Amino acid sequence: MKYLLVREDDEGEEELWGRCANVEGLFVDPVPPPREVLTFRGCTPAGPLREAVSRPGETTALLGNGYVEASDDTQVGWWELVDAVVLAHHPSRYDPSLVDVLVGAGVNGAGGGGFTRSGPSRFELFLGNNVSAGQCLRVDGLLASRQAPAKIPMELIGCEPTERLLSALRGPRKWERDWAELWALDRTGQVMAHPAVGLGIDGARPSVFGGTLIDITLTDGGANRPSPAARPVWESWYQGVPTVPNQWAPYSSQGRSAWLRLALQARRPRRPDLSGGVHHLDGRFVTDVPGLHCAMGEALAGPGGYFGWGWDAFRDCLCGGFGLTAPFTLVWHDADIARQAPAAAVFASDGLLSYVEEIVQILEDAGVTVVLA
Repeated sequence: MKYLLVREDDEGEEELWGRCANVEGLFVDPVPPPREVLTFRGCTPAGPLREAVSRPGETTALLGNGYVEASDDTQVGWWELVDAVVLAHHPSRYDPSLVDVLVGAGVNGAGGGGFTRSGPSRFELFLGNNVSAGQCLRVDGLLASRQAPAKIPMELIGCEPTERLLSALRGPRKWERDWAELWALDRTGQVMAHPAVGLGIDGARPSVFGGTLIDITLTDGGANRPSPAARPVWESWYQGVPTVPNQWAPYSSQGRSAWLRLALQARRPRRPDLSGGVHHLDGRFVTDVPGLHCAMGEALAGPGGYFGWGWDAFRDCLCGGFGLTAPFTLVWHDADIARQAPAAAVFASDGLLSYVEEIVQILEDAGVTVVLA
């Protein structure tokens, strides 16, 4: 059995609902949200947005994925932007020193549905790895009502149900709005990941595996399922936590991001932080941001190790609790590859440094000696 269906009971204790041999529909790409046009008015652009609106003679630019955060004194909301593109920009009608920016993007408003503008509000655009791209006075079209994304079902195959799951199958309507976790196990029985799945049940039948096992269709397999690009990564980790360096290197950026999520789940038990020593980062395969953090995790925590998945998480890891704290020395071999790769083009928190430069600065500010070799 490779999967466990687990739910918290009323006392917050984890309760086993069933064991399953396999799952169909675990690896899916989410249905992209419909494209919309938003007008960001009265903006003070920063980072990648400032670069986009500063190019002479160009009105369009690619921004990629990100989100808009709206806040006032009493509430906060956020809207995910998928494949955002600058369509036009011009001086703002509010103040010629500010900019109005027309942006096309897929908009997912699941986090902003309850936000209502009842007074002065702040709107901030974040891109890439939570990089601020500036603040605006308002965003026309952002607060429109939107339909929830379509649910994608999931098949639990070859399940050995507990009495709790059998009870739910007898009264499925009761559980339509409830959630559980699907624990994916490696071959040693360790939990690799535990995505949330809906408990709405669309049907159950005798399993193709025979015997007393059953196959179950869940109406909603959850919004945070791994991408199909993650499947070979999961197959690799199914054999156990990696023991050989650079096993992440052949994967795409999506695969490397999946690697980081599994590395976080597999993080070693907490122990007192160590400091000192010389650690070596193999930079030969650092060609994107996820690759940088895969290599950093291995340099500081060994093969399959985790030490942050983005610059903010990386900063948190340096504060302690992840096995290593400054002072220590990091020798970054083949650093020029990261400088020349797409990782170097990602703007960091203040929009002035490249992503690689920002990571080096974070290390040095924390008391780490960085040697770029």
